[in-house]
Amino acid sequence: MGVVAVITAAGLGLAACGQSSGGGGGGGGDAIELTITQNAIAGGKNAAGANFIANWVIPKFEAAQKAKGKNVKVKFVPSGVDDEQYKTKLSLDLKSGKGADVIDIDGIWAGEFAEAGYLKPLADLVGTDADGWDGWSQIPEAVQGLATFNGKKYALPVGTDGRVLYFNKTLFQKAGLPADWQPKSWQEILDAGTKLKSSGVPVPIQINAGTAMGEATSMQGVLPLLAGAGGEVQKDGKWAGATQPLKDALGLYQKIYGGGLGDPKLQQEAKGRDKSFQQFAAGKIGILMEGDYFWRGVVNPATGVAKMADRDQVVGYAMIPAMEPGKGIRGQDFVSMSGGALRTVNPNSKHPKEAFELATFTLSPEGLKEETKDGNVRITPRTDVNKEILAGEPLLTYISEKVLPLTAYRPPVAVYPQVSVALQEATAAVVGGTAPDQAAADYQKKLEGIVGGPGNIAS
Repeated sequence: MGVVAVITAAGLGLAACGQSSGGGGGGGGDAIELTITQNAIAGGKNAAGANFIANWVIPKFEAAQKAKGKNVKVKFVPSGVDDEQYKTKLSLDLKSGKGADVIDIDGIWAGEFAEAGYLKPLADLVGTDADGWDGWSQIPEAVQGLATFNGKKYALPVGTDGRVLYFNKTLFQKAGLPADWQPKSWQEILDAGTKLKSSGVPVPIQINAGTAMGEATSMQGVLPLLAGAGGEVQKDGKWAGATQPLKDALGLYQKIYGGGLGDPKLQQEAKGRDKSFQQFAAGKIGILMEGDYFWRGVVNPATGVAKMADRDQVVGYAMIPAMEPGKGIRGQDFVSMSGGALRTVNPNSKHPKEAFELATFTLSPEGLKEETKDGNVRITPRTDVNKEILAGEPLLTYISEKVLPLTAYRPPVAVYPQVSVALQEATAAVVGGTAPDQAAADYQKKLEGIVGGPGNIAS
């Protein structure tokens, strides 16, 4: 749902999440008053993030500003609602010239908000300080892409993730496959699946498909494969229709699910993705394409939803190969997809430069190390921090060092969610027996209705 639709659906009576003055200012002599908000609240949703802002960022930042001769007071504006409700609140605030000075948004909303005029390029708000922040040198260019729209930086990346192929080393050993497996083409994935099938593995390969898995089908399925075939869902303002890369990606689905290497029914069940987690943990799936959440939150021996006590010994991981070496986007041999959050400055702020300083302060090495301690470790946008905090996390280190430099992102525009559903429907069709070329043609017809006609489509 786009910003305008969200606002219309919500009605204008919804309370704003930030302060009406956009952070105010002036109260108390020369005091500069700032507010910062994110979808986090103590004792509730994302509580660790809320505690970090309230208990570390605010006192430390105020002290740092005082040392520079500035009297700055910061207030945290918590929120603990559904992501769409949070998005609606931000939309209303930004539309009406209100809201907190520093706001967190999902990376996928950036272009949508920018197109609506709710966000402005950082350089327009704070001048040369925007590009002069020393943190940019520590953030890979691919990760900076998450915060970039139409060639301009609109925000700071807060964190990101990456997709890889997970595999069961025990099953691989039985099938005569190496423990350090790294396929260099799609054919090598299929070959491994064939060996796994011959050795009795119930589901040799699981790559998400269909609409029941929702965005997981796009992010852990068709989009990485599209990238591996050299395609992007949108490029240079044009949406990819029934292109050869899409046909190739759908062709791989056909070989997996039409060739007996995957379970078609799993893609149709309401809880199919959860079931795939349980089956992998139980040693019934040989190869699974997933994000780092799978390692951290699914098969985590201590806290996972499908705990694997022997995860560190049994679960291997490899980069997702292009269809053939050099055939991926940007001529890459390997590909991935990433998501992530952004932190940005409200264009309505009365103190944009100080607001930018606050945003960058939260992403300083000291700040990120504080935020990710005590079991809250995650991939940060900064390579210098990741090298330190991920030292004891082999998978996260692998993604930080190997995957993020070559990753790609979804187009951050309002119609993307509808496009995504159409892609999911295309994969469902192929898993159900439709030929890839026909599924691609049907997808293009749907796409024309979504993006405003064939003139906006490249095929």
